Amino acid sequence: MHADVSLPTQQTRDWVQNLFRTAGSSDEEAQLTADHLIGANLAGHDSHGVGMVLPYTRSLHANELQLNQKISIVTDSDTLLVVDGNRGIGQSMMYQTMNLAIERARKNGVVIVGLKNTHHIGRVGHWAEMAIAANLASIHFTNVVSRAIVAPHGGRQSRFGTNPLTVGLPRKSGPPILLDFATSAVAVGKIRVAYNRKGPAPAGTLIDHEGIATNNPAVMYEPPLGALLTAAGHKGYALAMVCDLLGSALFGGATPMPHRLRVPGAYNNTLAIVFDPARFGAGEHFEHEAQGFIEYVQSATRTDPNTPIEIPGDAERRYRRERAQAIPVDTGTLQTMDEAAQIINAIRGATLPPASALVKG
Repeated sequence: MHADVSLPTQQTRDWVQNLFRTAGSSDEEAQLTADHLIGANLAGHDSHGVGMVLPYTRSLHANELQLNQKISIVTDSDTLLVVDGNRGIGQSMMYQTMNLAIERARKNGVVIVGLKNTHHIGRVGHWAEMAIAANLASIHFTNVVSRAIVAPHGGRQSRFGTNPLTVGLPRKSGPPILLDFATSAVAVGKIRVAYNRKGPAPAGTLIDHEGIATNNPAVMYEPPLGALLTAAGHKGYALAMVCDLLGSALFGGATPMPHRLRVPGAYNNTLAIVFDPARFGAGEHFEHEAQGFIEYVQSATRTDPNTPIEIPGDAERRYRRERAQAIPVDTGTLQTMDEAAQIINAIRGATLPPASALVKG
């Protein structure tokens, strides 16, 4: 089993930023990407953190990921927009899209934006937090266009991506509410982390190629391939389908049918509904009701007296406190980071140091 090592947070952010700058990203794009990936680790979502640098680097090497792109507006009726990410790095494409959405939501009270054809946008909760920082609420339906890895309820073969559903609600009298989950039983990145660590996947998340339940993460990476299960059986399956159709096909995006795939590469399409909750005119009521309801929910007798009942978003806040100075990374993921540096060095004739040089003793 691969053990965890400790990487200093700021130096690792600098390393990721330097990696993408050397690859050819502008200073702004490299910083956005590094802040996002490190931010995922800080929030406890290692599945969407620095472990993504190798898949991104491979996609760049294959001329799938395009650096330094600008979104193109396809449809604009002021409160409803469709934008094309032009296969650009998702951290920049979604940042541009959310800035546009925030501007329109402030102007009109609400906007619906469909972003299509963008490279992997990472942890979607990051973008809901961007809206929250602007005192706006948001709802995000996201699909994944890569090799299908999630089986439909009742099926043995994969047909979906992990297709997350995300909601962000700002609050003035307390921490915001942040819902952000994959419609699969777990995010595939969590299986990747288990695979890199040579450890078991969580129970009830995987089936092998014969449809038999397993906790061996290798079934997602070594033939014959298995599949992830959906969250909550038929409910997660239905949500996954909605994310593919509402979060992509409805405004011109692709679904993960085999003839649409470009490998290597992971692409997203996402529908974001961004709105100003103050326009409802019930701000004081919401604050009072939300606080009272949260207190009521948390007053339930705990199954474990030492484990608090958390509200959506508490886990991310807790991880950020714990990881402010250093983030844990398994040695398997660390090796993939070193491989990413080797690829960029070969492409650019550079001398990037390996991430393993950052390991704290």
